[in-house]
Amino acid sequence: MSQNLKSIFIDGEAGTTGLGIRDRLAALPEVAVKSIDPDKRKDPAARKEMMAAVDLVVLCLPDEAAKESVALADELGADAPKIVDAATAHRIAPGWVYGFAELEPGQAGKIANANRVANPGCYPTGAIALLRPLVDAGMIPHDYPVTVNAVSGYSGGGKSMIEDFETGVAPAFELYGLGLRHKHLPELQAYARLTRRPIFVPSVGNFRQGMLVSVPLHLDTLPARPGVADLHHTLAERYAGSTYVSVISQDGSGGKIEPEALNDTNKLELRVFGQDDLGQAVLVARLDNLGKGASGAAVQNIRLMLGLPEG
Repeated sequence: MSQNLKSIFIDGEAGTTGLGIRDRLAALPEVAVKSIDPDKRKDPAARKEMMAAVDLVVLCLPDEAAKESVALADELGADAPKIVDAATAHRIAPGWVYGFAELEPGQAGKIANANRVANPGCYPTGAIALLRPLVDAGMIPHDYPVTVNAVSGYSGGGKSMIEDFETGVAPAFELYGLGLRHKHLPELQAYARLTRRPIFVPSVGNFRQGMLVSVPLHLDTLPARPGVADLHHTLAERYAGSTYVSVISQDGSGGKIEPEALNDTNKLELRVFGQDDLGQAVLVARLDNLGKGASGAAVQNIRLMLGLPEG
């Protein structure tokens, strides 16, 4: 093996995101993924020993287990590896860098220089990508009453949801999170720079992966009274030159968009649909909930943190 090979341990590699990250890392000749014996996956001493032996650890664990893993790494002091938390525990935690490289100019550099990076949630990736540039530009006020609607493939719900859909137990489509306390809301609000808590209505459909996130806007309620072209231009300017994020012009599709076109990629597409004469617009993000919404983004962050080519 090369002397410069980077070593990675995926703590929780048996889950959907862990397996996705492992598959993507297998295509990188610059890294070697190390695995712990299955019977020692919950052994703190064995996990700590593995952490001391690698350059970077990816956490694909429930929140409490992820916090326990970070505590184990902290005990290693200067020998602690870099960490990417691919779950929810540290997304707004002090001392952690948010792992959406396109969040703002300079964010990729912050990730590259960080020891602790929190991978974004799938829904917030789309919503923040749409909202943050418009908030930064003053087109959407910080206290604007934002509503976010989204639909995801069932793979985002974990093993039990996957089994329900694939065995025909689950319905064809359902809204959920109607208690308005979805776990993705804190990061969505924080990194979109909204002072008013958004209303977020997620849903799941009977397709394995893929995602659409949409934000409706009444243009006459926005201070600058922007037109559809103004919204498009602001987004296009923000993501110009981006490898993974594209802002797509309306293409005569008749106002339709389906969620699966970017599956198995790390791409994120943004669109502005609307009619100036009606004073209405809908911002739409399309991504793979398992790609740019999970394992794809994690590998993008791993590349940055280990100084590997963007790919």
